[in-house]
Amino acid sequence: MKSGQLFTAMITPMNKDRSVNYRAAVDLARRLGENGSDGVVLSGTTGESPTLSFDEKVKLFSEVTDALGGQVEIIAGTGSNSTEDTITLTKAAENAGVDGIMLVTPYYNKPSQQGLYEHFKAVALQTSLPIMIYNVPGRTNTNILPETIAQLAKIDNIVAVKEASGNLEQVSVLKTLVPEDFLIYSGDDALTLPILAVGGAGVVSVVSHLVGREIKAMIAAFGTGKAEEAMEIHLQLMPLFKAMFLTTNPVPVKRALEFMGFETGPLRLPLVDLTEQEAQTIKEVLSKMGLGS
Repeated sequence: MKSGQLFTAMITPMNKDRSVNYRAAVDLARRLGENGSDGVVLSGTTGESPTLSFDEKVKLFSEVTDALGGQVEIIAGTGSNSTEDTITLTKAAENAGVDGIMLVTPYYNKPSQQGLYEHFKAVALQTSLPIMIYNVPGRTNTNILPETIAQLAKIDNIVAVKEASGNLEQVSVLKTLVPEDFLIYSGDDALTLPILAVGGAGVVSVVSHLVGREIKAMIAAFGTGKAEEAMEIHLQLMPLFKAMFLTTNPVPVKRALEFMGFETGPLRLPLVDLTEQEAQTIKEVLSKMGLGS
């Protein structure tokens, strides 16, 4: 979040017995850094955070940080719908040496806007790390309003938001309310370019597992006034953006990585694998784009 434009919401590789493959996680984080990512987000939704235990998350943070600290920025997903649990995991992540944390909106208990404010404030007061809030109402059933984010932006270490509401008007309003140095990241690959156009800083991406260099080039082109070039890259990548979300994330991207030769291992229930038809669709898109093993 220091100056990063492209963060990858990283999958969590598994062994055949569905235990976490920490060695592969380090290898993948290194690979992502070499292919355009300024940083990685560990144990987010794409990393199957709902089915990772506390100890697994802390070990994942430690292993990747020990191996790659200083080479890529490491953001730990520590949010949950329990404020106390979030604080406990955040403190453990800070002790592991991560560079920042990402806090998802509390889910299922449906807090009010005041409850959201108090939740994020309580966590922020217990850590010195920079915080990215993650607004994803499609998964949490709660939308953080721009006015609430603007209030949270007054807290020194709340420095960014990953906006996955899918509402470009909301992002535009938010930009008018927050300080210039507060960072707004797209949480949806297909909306990265539109969000850049209304003042966004970049993207927390899923598809960058596959085409990190191209996404970074799109962001760079837009940032240097080459809007048409950025649009061309965006349109070229649209089939891949669509394919990676044809069923629940991270199922498609895990399998796409395998089709490209990187061992990702199985998913954990309740997520299940692609159907044969879905797998074929992804293989065809990868082939058309010159990807695949």
